[in-house]
Formats: sequence, C-alpha cells, structure tokens
Amino acid sequence: MSESLRRGWTTGACATAATKAAVTALLTGDFPDPVQITLPKGHTPSFALTQTSLSATEAMAAIVKDAGDDPDVTHGATIRSTVRRGEPGAGIVFRAGPGVGTVTKPGLPLPVGEPAINPVPRQLMRAVVAEAGVTDIVIEISVDGGEELARRTWNPRLGILGGLSILGTTGVVVPYSCSAWIDSIRRGVDVARAAGHRHVAACTGSTSEKTVTELYGLPDDALLDMGDFAGAVLKYLRRHPVPRLTIAGGFAKLSKLADGHLDLHSGRSQVDLDSLASRAGMPEIAAANTALEALQLAATAGVPLADRVADAARRQAQDVLGTAEIEVDVLVIDRTGRPVGHAPRNTGDCPGTPTP
Repeated sequence: MSESLRRGWTTGACATAATKAAVTALLTGDFPDPVQITLPKGHTPSFALTQTSLSATEAMAAIVKDAGDDPDVTHGATIRSTVRRGEPGAGIVFRAGPGVGTVTKPGLPLPVGEPAINPVPRQLMRAVVAEAGVTDIVIEISVDGGEELARRTWNPRLGILGGLSILGTTGVVVPYSCSAWIDSIRRGVDVARAAGHRHVAACTGSTSEKTVTELYGLPDDALLDMGDFAGAVLKYLRRHPVPRLTIAGGFAKLSKLADGHLDLHSGRSQVDLDSLASRAGMPEIAAANTALEALQLAATAGVPLADRVADAARRQAQDVLGTAEIEVDVLVIDRTGRPVGHAPRNTGDCPGTPTP
C-alpha cells in the first residue's frame, strides 16, 4: 500500500464501536466519546460518535464510516447500534434495523432469515458486550440509506434483501485491496452452489454479463462479477467446484489471462502485443497501438485471433483449476457485447459458436 493512501475502518468495526458506546451508556448513563475498540490484528482505533440517544430501556450510538482512501460504497455512511436488554437467558440477539439486509438464500456464512451481520463483526460485538458484563441483550444495527446503497453491491444477487451487509474480517479497510470484491466473488460461488446451479459465468463487466445471460439463459445468482479478479474466481472454484464455468470478457482483458495474468487490472498487468503478434502469426501486430487495433489487423487478414486468445485463456484457466472437474469455455466479446471469439468446453464444439 502506498504511504500516501490512508486506511479506513469496515462497517463491522464501526458497528462494534457504536455497540460498545451504546452498551456502556445503557449501563452507566454516559456515552464514551471517542470510543475505542480492539480489532483482530491488534489495531485499537477510536471513533467519534455523531449521534446518541438514551432512555430507561435502550441506548443508540451512531458513527460515520471512514473508509480512508478506498473507493468504498459505504464511505460516509452512518452506522447505528441500538441496544436494549433482552429476555433472561436469551443471550445476545442480533437484529437488522433499517438499511441492513436479511439473508434469504442458502450458501452464505449465515442461516436464511438472519440479519446480514457477518461472523467476525458478530464476534467483535459479542466481545464488547462480554467486556461490559452483559449477558442478555438485543443489538440492532442499522445504516442510514443502506437499502439504496445496497443496490450498488452484490447483495440483491446474493439474496441479501433490504439493505447492506455488515462486513469485515480484520476491521481495517486497506485502500485498493479490493478484499470486499473478492469476498463477494467467493460468496457468489457459495450461493450458486447452494442453489444447485451446475453452470456459472465469470464476467469482467456488465456488457459481457448481458451477453452471457442472452446466450446461456443463466439466472442472476449463477453470474459472478469477476471484474479484474480472474485468479480469485479460479482459485476459489478449484476448492469449491461446479461442473461448468464460462469466462466472458473483452479482448484486451482476456488476452492478459491468455498470457497467464490472473489480475487483469490495467495498473497490474498489460496487454502483450508481441504475444498477440505471435498468436496471430503476424509480426506487424507487435507495432499496433492497442489491443483493439491488433484485433482489427488480424480480422482484416482473416486470422481468428480472438478465438486463439480465448483458447489460450481457457488453457490458463484449466491450469489454475488443476484437478477440479470443471468444464471451461471462454467467450470474447467486443465493446457492443457481440461475441468475436470462443474457446469451447469440448473439442467437438465449433470455435466461435457458444453452445448453451
């Protein structure tokens, strides 16, 4: 991480700090402000409270999430914890308040019907409650505007309805670590497997996703928003396989996968024009300005370069999947979503003709 980039705190860390403040106020009548918590790796951040309320039966504390310099959809969101004493013997009960989702599909690390408060944030909140000496308490977490923010996340596809998830494994947001995206990919695989889907598609973006949906008729929860993280998809599927995988994306990104790059981000891997020239058998392609120009030069010469890139990408994917019994096909599209290259899953299929 660059020293100029500032780290931030997860929704789970904010919810934990708000819970600690609310529980303390419920017991003592005073809110600690700022409130300090201890995270799994030993960080001890302090959080300023932005809103509080207290009555004889419940306390509420709110914290505005600071994600640092990470482009996090929940940066600036207000995370609230409202606590009230529970029924004797009930233990710690979690509730989804406004803006926090509820699990409606199997395959996630929480049972169907539970609030989307992930296991590590739950552990952290249990710890601060135990530290306060409370045994029976209801913790309701809410996020202002969370239902709207959730539409910009994977939650609807994963079957988390009504709002956001309260996330975090370390409590720390590392700028541009993209850990939340990778975690969403893994949860997407889990949900697809739990739903019994035998065919999933990993797509680099919305255009390729739309094309795959039209070609194969896959439901939403069989689509994996891979983005640049081809390695994350393949490595997780290697341990949690499905019978069939389609990888779909643009020519430039998949040419990088064909060369063995598992992170397709432009800042971490580049299109190798020499490699494209070699695949096409056209030395002049090495002098092309872009991958698109290389593809156009090959098309003019009648060379099926996109098919060759797709085939090399498929072989790279199979290498990463190792012994996992997964049939893979790769679909290359242009900017409009039109298929321009295909590597079929079976040698009997015709290149360039995706088969449902």
